[in-house]
Amino acid sequence: MFASTLQILLQPVNLITALIANVIGIIFGAIPGLTGSMAMALLLPVSFGMKGYTGIIFLGALYVGGVSGGLIGSILLGIPGSTSSIATTYDGYPMTLKGQSVKALGIGIVSSFIGTVGSVLTAMMFCPLIASIALKLGPWELFSLCFCAIILVITISKGDMWNGLIAALCGISMSCVGFSPIDGASRFSFGIKTIRGGINMTALMLGLFALSSVILNYARRETVNPPMEHAKLKGFGVSLKELFEHKMLIIRSFLIGLWIGFLPGMGSGLSNQVAYAMARSSSKHPEEFGKGNPEGVYASEVSNNAAIGGAIVPMIALGIPGDTPTSLMLGGLIIFGLEPGPMLMTTSAQFVYVFFGVLLLAALMTLCVQMFGMRTFPRILQIPYHYLFTSITLICFTGGYSLTNSINSCLLMVAMSLLGLFFSYAGLPRAPFILGFILGPMLENNLRKGLTYTADGFLSFFMRPVSGALLAIAILSLFWPALRERLERKRAARAK
Repeated sequence: MFASTLQILLQPVNLITALIANVIGIIFGAIPGLTGSMAMALLLPVSFGMKGYTGIIFLGALYVGGVSGGLIGSILLGIPGSTSSIATTYDGYPMTLKGQSVKALGIGIVSSFIGTVGSVLTAMMFCPLIASIALKLGPWELFSLCFCAIILVITISKGDMWNGLIAALCGISMSCVGFSPIDGASRFSFGIKTIRGGINMTALMLGLFALSSVILNYARRETVNPPMEHAKLKGFGVSLKELFEHKMLIIRSFLIGLWIGFLPGMGSGLSNQVAYAMARSSSKHPEEFGKGNPEGVYASEVSNNAAIGGAIVPMIALGIPGDTPTSLMLGGLIIFGLEPGPMLMTTSAQFVYVFFGVLLLAALMTLCVQMFGMRTFPRILQIPYHYLFTSITLICFTGGYSLTNSINSCLLMVAMSLLGLFFSYAGLPRAPFILGFILGPMLENNLRKGLTYTADGFLSFFMRPVSGALLAIAILSLFWPALRERLERKRAARAK
């Protein structure tokens, strides 16, 4: 099986197709508003006309490139190309402002490769076992996981946790705009047609991160180009020694990404935030996070790419997509004549192994493409700011308009930029807000299901072992900073 899979992948047509798809995915992932999911949605019909295994190879390479490409915009411009790279901006962009753009890109590229390859190999070996575990999780566990994730990200706002809590509640409240997930009732749209179906995530991201940053920087006259590295770096700008020093961080972030990835509806958009929060809470120097700490880039990029392998497990073994890109890919598999589910490994094993193989091949291609480009990418920073601001604004409005082919999406994006300005002046962190917005519908959906399925009410969330453990972790994380500070004071008093 291995020999036949390798023979299929190394055919010239398939290699060229994979490379083209991978580069397209990287470009879409890097440009704000043009996500990897959008690339798959636009090019999915193109794959239908491809013969043999070429279609699945095209989609797999596009998927990996789209997830990995998001780090470029996050690190160089402070604008995440997709939700999977939001946490990368927290320390990647400050590293760029300190003149460490090449090093930040090197860390992100290598971390992405480690996360992708490790997760795909894990999925190949443990696909049946992992899928059976995920199948046993009910709405109680999923609600508790979402709640735990939000609390962990709130703890990022150390020293100002109330602001983090307010931001998370704002995000959850904004996610309630549109139709109710249970009964479909329209709510909180106030008669505005643009938001009747909910607030678009891409418009929110473009406004909150991109437009608001351009307005703030221009208003503050911060138009001086950040320093650019001129040192001749070898390899990837990150040594094996540095990787070994961060081995526990990499392993922990990898496991977080893998676990969250195979939970249906989750994915890299959540895993990078949770891994970042865990990295900060366990760090010896948490005060350095958000100021250009490489550990933040390691955690985010390992975890969001580890979610790739996790997300394809339920797609292949259960026929349940783990995230938006895998849901598009699932539709492609069905159109190709395959039936994702428990019997897929038996009836179409060759297709499955080719799919796993192209994910590994695409990871290697992404590594090579970004390696050759990482010394060129920072030159974007040398573009005069009046050109850069104009280009970013143009990309934002183009991406916003392409969402619905309507000016209303652009108006929504402008409204979100005003919200971003308010957050900046009020000192509210964006990370809890974004996570609250992403997980709000899932929180509500699983909470209402959990209350409906049993007569124990809220007690049922504490009675189930996994759900209870997650809630306990969340509560402990919320109060741990205060407890730790109190314990430290007691120790200092005893020392005197």
